[in-house]
Amino acid sequence: MQNALITLLAGGHLLIEDVPGVGKTTLALALARGLGCTFQRIQFTSDMMPSDILGVSVLSSRTQEFEFRRGPIFHQVVLADELNRATPRTQSALLECMNERQVSLDGRTHALPEPFFVLATQNPHEHHGTFPLPESQLDRFTMRLSIGYPDPQHERTILTLGTQDELHQREACIDTTQMLRWIQQVRTLHVASIVDDYLLSLIDVTRQTKGIALGASPRGAIALRRTAQARAFLNGCDHVTPDDVKALAVPVLAHRILLEGGALGNTRLTAEQTILRILQEVAVPL
Repeated sequence: MQNALITLLAGGHLLIEDVPGVGKTTLALALARGLGCTFQRIQFTSDMMPSDILGVSVLSSRTQEFEFRRGPIFHQVVLADELNRATPRTQSALLECMNERQVSLDGRTHALPEPFFVLATQNPHEHHGTFPLPESQLDRFTMRLSIGYPDPQHERTILTLGTQDELHQREACIDTTQMLRWIQQVRTLHVASIVDDYLLSLIDVTRQTKGIALGASPRGAIALRRTAQARAFLNGCDHVTPDDVKALAVPVLAHRILLEGGALGNTRLTAEQTILRILQEVAVPL
């Protein structure tokens, strides 16, 4: 939950790669309800079209003019469930939404609500009927996480918890106005030049290390800086430390690098281990 909130405060989007039934939908719903945001779950399938997500212009019988009917993407928290089951054409429909926070159709631009947060999921073990996300799509996600199975003690607690229906009845902890104010405060949180130098050193090493065919992009550097600011903000600090950068380097950078050897060598675990090794090699400023 903390990293999901960090991603939202950083103005980014989250990709959760995990097996079914570990609470991805519950996480997205709880986040939306707690922050007083509107919520929409979109189940991606191979026959889904971009218009099923973005909306469509229809001819009004009353005015004899085309009117835009908004799609399910026009919500503040959107759960894009099993995104890799959609075709590349449909996946790409999210690019403008995630980057520019708008939808362009029929020569018109429609702004998305604020805050706008996409939480996408994909199952790493089912490859039949799936379309792996390309690098350009992965780079739009601020973080990639894996929830994993709970330990026995926490799973016992889960058995006694309420259902998702009870989440819909929960009152919000804050309103969206306060949330937007926090997002603005995060972006102004102080980052010393020495911390920026450390961050850029990590990014540069991903581009120079043997075995990495494609290093982290400038968008990755921006994402790491903003998430570090959000982490410091949540911890009640007025400045970012190297520890904030180190704590988030793996979920922010691992999915942005492409290892040599193709798909077989570019597993999530291998990429994360590569970033951990880089963290050990790059000296931390004192």
